[in-house]
Amino acid sequence: MAEIKPAELSEDARNELMDMCEDQFAQLEKLQNEIILCEPDFCENPPEQSVNQLMATEAELKQWMTAEPKLLARNSEVLLHAGKDEMLKLCSELEMIASCYEAKRDKLRETKEQELKWLEEKKQALMAAKDHVERLQSEKEKLSEHSVWQDTKAKIQKMKVYEERLMESLGEVLEKHVPLPQNESSSNKKKKNMTPELNEDLISLNEILELLMNKVLTTPHDPYVTIDDTFWPPYIEMLLRYGIAVRHQENNFKIRLETFW
Repeated sequence: MAEIKPAELSEDARNELMDMCEDQFAQLEKLQNEIILCEPDFCENPPEQSVNQLMATEAELKQWMTAEPKLLARNSEVLLHAGKDEMLKLCSELEMIASCYEAKRDKLRETKEQELKWLEEKKQALMAAKDHVERLQSEKEKLSEHSVWQDTKAKIQKMKVYEERLMESLGEVLEKHVPLPQNESSSNKKKKNMTPELNEDLISLNEILELLMNKVLTTPHDPYVTIDDTFWPPYIEMLLRYGIAVRHQENNFKIRLETFW
């Protein structure tokens, strides 16, 4: 837009403006003096004073809103000059507004492109996720219930075999290092009378441990096993001494396997 230069005022128009400015300054000075004279020096109630000032300001605002606007001057040359200045100012403001909106439009366009790119990436990720889900569903359908049952059965059987091997190894170790006591035949009657005969129904240490473990698994709420004549006392003493078994707090003829977890 080409720059519009304001025209120079004539001597008459300049004199008229100077007279108007002097009148306005005189009126302003008069109003300022009246305000100073009317303003009280001290007020005992500041909130009340603030309310009064607010009410006065509102009344003055209503008066100015209802008042009819007056011409700045009667001289057409002055009015034309003032109108040109206002038009130049308005054009400058409109140019600034247009520039701001163009920058905002460019920013929105850039944001739109970024959002479209992000949306495309999300669509591709969603399609990949759907393909993965469909592939998993097809693989799941291929695995029948029978195959799952067979796999579980094989694992259980494998664990049973492993348990049997462990129990056999434990039995061999106990039979080798902690065998059942045997009655010794001797011709010495005195020695025979002093050594009590052992019960032939004694169970091995391996069997005692199996009883304790089975009791814990079958009835965990009551894991105690009652001691009878088939339990050799040294075996019981060894289990208690090394912390493998624990006696019942109220019944010494009951023991249970110690909790190892």
